[in-house]
Amino acid sequence: MCTSIFQIGQEDGAHVLSRTMDWPQLGAHPVFVPRNFAWHSVYDDKKYVTKYATLGSGHQHAKRIDMSDGVNEFGLAVQKLTFTNGSELVEEPGEDKIHLAPFELSFFLLSNYKSVADIEDHIEEIELMADKHSLMKYGHSELHFAAADPTGRIVVIEPVTTPIEIIENPLGVLTNSNHFDRQIDKLNKYLDFTPDFINGTVPLNTPRVTTGNVSGKSIPPGSYSPGSRFVRASYLKERIDIPQNENEAFDNCWHILDSVNVPKSSEHQPTYSVYRAAVCCESRNYYYQPYHAKSVAKIQLTDELIHSNEVKFFKVDDKITFNELN
Repeated sequence: MCTSIFQIGQEDGAHVLSRTMDWPQLGAHPVFVPRNFAWHSVYDDKKYVTKYATLGSGHQHAKRIDMSDGVNEFGLAVQKLTFTNGSELVEEPGEDKIHLAPFELSFFLLSNYKSVADIEDHIEEIELMADKHSLMKYGHSELHFAAADPTGRIVVIEPVTTPIEIIENPLGVLTNSNHFDRQIDKLNKYLDFTPDFINGTVPLNTPRVTTGNVSGKSIPPGSYSPGSRFVRASYLKERIDIPQNENEAFDNCWHILDSVNVPKSSEHQPTYSVYRAAVCCESRNYYYQPYHAKSVAKIQLTDELIHSNEVKFFKVDDKITFNELN
């Protein structure tokens, strides 16, 4: 389970895509992956070589990098989120297609494409595979994806059809439930959408897609289910002050994520928010905070880093520290 939030700085044009990562244990850490890095798919052991440098959170196995979220050198940001009972995976591989395990898609997109439009131009070439013929069994991996870029375009990428479906998401919120349009429809109980949103004509970089009128509307639910988190995050995203710059956009994201950050409760649920992260498409800053840490690590995908040749993991301690004043 995870929650994704998008914010736009109105003065500096910063596009900040953030998320919680809800999982049973912390396994993804900040990592830089260079251009020309060779890796192999767990589906068929086919070798791929990265075109673009990427900074995000992930972990490395013998032949591959598994990246959960990040930003590449062109400012394309991608996240993967669990997807409840939604994925329709391909069993029989098509000819002349790219065959990937579902969890490999986020890294593949980041390391091969420059923008959302670039992804859209090539998405028909990609098949997300069931493990019927895979060299390594990985079960029915259920994921969908959020992607954004410096134009302000943000989309949901869902393996519910063949080819994979790309859905515009000017609301800028995503959780885990299937049928994205149904999740949007449920918001009518809590928010009034603008005519542009209803008609599918929201201009890029529109910070809000509701009228602000909540008179007579229901109060958002308080549970941590995907549907409740979607409603709560959307409600707060539409009512929080509009940010003016990257710092304010990041700050907004963190405050909204506070409302959906799942506390560790080992006796009652297996997952909790093991970390939260955000990227800015323009500055290529990556923000990362594991569950126990009370400060946020900030790493930039600089031009110098882009031109380095080695995979690099950044150490961030998952522990409480204090700024002691006496």
